[in-house]
Amino acid sequence: MNPVHNRFVFVAGLHRTGTSLLARILAGHCNVSAITDAPVPENEGCYLQGAIPHTALDGRPGHYATDPSQHHTENSPRNTMETRRRILEDWSPWFAPDRKWWLEKSPVNLTRMRLYQQLFPTAQFIVILRHPQVMAAALGKWVDDDPQALLRYGLDAYDRMAQDLAYLHAAFVLRYEDLVARPEAMRRAAFAFLDLEEEDPGIALREGNSDYEVARDIAPDLAGRLAQWGYAPGGRVDRWSARVAHPLRAIRDATLGALDD
Repeated sequence: MNPVHNRFVFVAGLHRTGTSLLARILAGHCNVSAITDAPVPENEGCYLQGAIPHTALDGRPGHYATDPSQHHTENSPRNTMETRRRILEDWSPWFAPDRKWWLEKSPVNLTRMRLYQQLFPTAQFIVILRHPQVMAAALGKWVDDDPQALLRYGLDAYDRMAQDLAYLHAAFVLRYEDLVARPEAMRRAAFAFLDLEEEDPGIALREGNSDYEVARDIAPDLAGRLAQWGYAPGGRVDRWSARVAHPLRAIRDATLGALDD
């Protein structure tokens, strides 16, 4: 079960930020296996394992990413060999044993990366961001929270994620907006991060941010916090450099090189 040549890649991000789209692109590669046709929402593995409880109160859109009780790190009581054994037992039937990478995509991965790294030391993490105002507008279809409250939630979640990055050996943070604007370069970079030859899964992408109208006037402190991710009020997007961490310089250089093409 989970022989040496199988490694986990966890796709993480807030709800409505493009995690499913990114996972489909990655899963189109011949060396990547992802959960498919599972009797759970969006084929999310968090519903298919019993090691970490996942009830209706866990993973709530607009809430989970800033809930201290759902921030699992190396200090978590779940950091045990029994947790690892149970997750592997529950997930292994959903993956192809001959694929190099086993891809798991659940929004709650955003708050579990440090724990997963402890359980699976060779795991790698790909985080996708989206303009927090647009994320808030898209999330408004699911929750009744005030848009500005959801904006603060998104920014708070990104701040926590940034703090967690310092503890991760292999992490790639990209933006939805760059993925749809430069799909070939972003796809090459993602596969380079996984040390895979590029493959085109033939997935058509469209820019979805323009589907939402967001406010141009927001609190000055929020505007400043948006800027650190290359975003600006009104849904505007500025240049921003993706973040890449990897223990091997060759992988880092190949990933960053693909982004520069």
